Amino acid sequence: MQRLNRTFVLLPALLLLLAASSPLRAQEWSAAQKEVWKNVEAYWALDAARDVEGFLGYFHDDYLGWSVEEALPTTKATVRKFVEHFLKTTKVLVQNVQPVGIKVHGDIAVVHYYWTRIYRDSEGKEKNESGRWTDILKKQGDRWLLIADHGGRTSKDSKD
Repeated sequence: MQRLNRTFVLLPALLLLLAASSPLRAQEWSAAQKEVWKNVEAYWALDAARDVEGFLGYFHDDYLGWSVEEALPTTKATVRKFVEHFLKTTKVLVQNVQPVGIKVHGDIAVVHYYWTRIYRDSEGKEKNESGRWTDILKKQGDRWLLIADHGGRTSKDSKD
């Protein structure tokens, strides 16, 4: 009987331990996934550093993206207009991008991630925003270029 009671105590503890460890296994990326993620981090860093040309260098010429806040998809030329304006009127203070899922299919990758940033607007006010995003990338040479993306903010600005 004691053995049966011990089993009833140990089995749930073991199941709980296995359930808790599965998110850790989900973050063990392959070399290909790490390479893709390195590129995502690179273009986010270029954006934060106000390097418009460097940032847009990660966009394929045939890029088509769609933010949930926009009525229509945008092209690389449209992204340029908005990025140039944003970077002239704001300063990114801190940001973080966190991968959620990365699938690599030959020279195409799909990356789901969560992002958050704090920036200073043109009036000097600190603003916070965060969101979920999906990037579709195509490998060209040593770079993964954005061919499409979709996502949007999950939080309203906390300082408005």
